[in-house]
Amino acid sequence: MVSLQNKVVFITGASSGIGAACANAFAGQGAKLVLSARRYDRLQALAAALPVPTHLIQLDVTDRAAVQSAVANLPADFCEIDILINNAGLSRGLNKLYEGDIDDWEEMINTNIKGVLYVTRAILPGMIARQRGHIINIGSVAGHYAYQNGAVYCLSKAAIKSLTESLKQDLLGTPIRVSSVDPGLVETEFSIVRFHGDVERAKKVYEGVKPMTPEDVAEAVLFCATRPPHVNINFIMMMAVGQSTPTTVYRQPIPGVQ
Repeated sequence: MVSLQNKVVFITGASSGIGAACANAFAGQGAKLVLSARRYDRLQALAAALPVPTHLIQLDVTDRAAVQSAVANLPADFCEIDILINNAGLSRGLNKLYEGDIDDWEEMINTNIKGVLYVTRAILPGMIARQRGHIINIGSVAGHYAYQNGAVYCLSKAAIKSLTESLKQDLLGTPIRVSSVDPGLVETEFSIVRFHGDVERAKKVYEGVKPMTPEDVAEAVLFCATRPPHVNINFIMMMAVGQSTPTTVYRQPIPGVQ
């Protein structure tokens, strides 16, 4: 098991959900954290409760210049990034492609694909120069199973699957590792964002099934990061027990699962 003590971990979308859970999980292992998100007040509240050094960045990953500037201007204690967790991402809408909102498409593509590319491009050269590092992408089961009314979101997560595979090949011959953790149903703000703030509709996504928690996913991310240096976890695809594909969900109580 690799020690994370004093390792520098950069997490995008760290203000809530899986990103915040990853911050807590890695802080518990003694890592130093660079936390980025658009909602700076939430980052401040999170950092105040963490027992490790943190550096906070108000950052929209879709802004290429802002990403480059944020990475280039990291303080000396945080500039040598050991682990990048590409977590920032979202879904918007649940419509047939020919009825979809193109602004929703743009937001998903810009965040889920371009944002990951911008941050990775800014950080990875430093990892190569130092000959150490690990990129962990937060993908989705939607990148493995396309589903009805989710064409553009599925496309964006399939892109992350392909990116993970391509990066692994690009980095062959280096000690840098590349992983992707691809969850199914996780109860976060994901559905509230997808449905543009419709809380009641979002609640129905999780009715009658025990979804995973952000902490469940963070535990898988931590597992990837702490394997021995010669071991690379390429993909972890994880679902709730009551789920078998993105849209196939058993919505009744399951004995023994509380």
